[in-house]
Amino acid sequence: MLDKEGYRPNVGIILLNQRNEVFWGKRVKQHSWQFPQGGIKHGESPEQAMFRELYEEIGLKPEHVKIVARTREWLRYDVPDQWIRRDLRGNYRGQKQIWFLLRMVARDCDVCLRRSEKPEFDAWRWHAYWVPLDSVIEFKRDVYQQALAELSRFVFRGGWRQGHLLRLRPGEETIDKAENAAPE
Repeated sequence: MLDKEGYRPNVGIILLNQRNEVFWGKRVKQHSWQFPQGGIKHGESPEQAMFRELYEEIGLKPEHVKIVARTREWLRYDVPDQWIRRDLRGNYRGQKQIWFLLRMVARDCDVCLRRSEKPEFDAWRWHAYWVPLDSVIEFKRDVYQQALAELSRFVFRGGWRQGHLLRLRPGEETIDKAENAAPE
């Protein structure tokens, strides 16, 4: 299902743990990492699609998370031609996404990457909030920047500007959690 501009409706999920680290999944049999995401089926709301994708990709149910926020508008990215399936070329441009910020209220052991017949991820880890910008595939980077920036005000005191200054370099693992933690 594409819109008139060639974008497929999609949801993205930024899942936080209690330390404000984000879930980062490794795509099956690839060396690429990303946030959970997936298409919105005909008749589904973005929230319904988000809960379906959350279960299919990482095995969490609605009671395992709390919705903190979502992006106000659709965020779009174009997929490079070499990544587009032949049967979609000419019509398909990329994805338009509503991003959800979720807080996990379950335990790490509740994550299960094998809930669906075709798993999306074969490994996962927690990362500092801004780290995914340094390792996500290039064509998704602007959308990740927009989603993380818009939703950071729900994670860090002072919002995006302070959060952006806290962005860690690859290899750095911690931030001053007492100063930068979201208010409870």
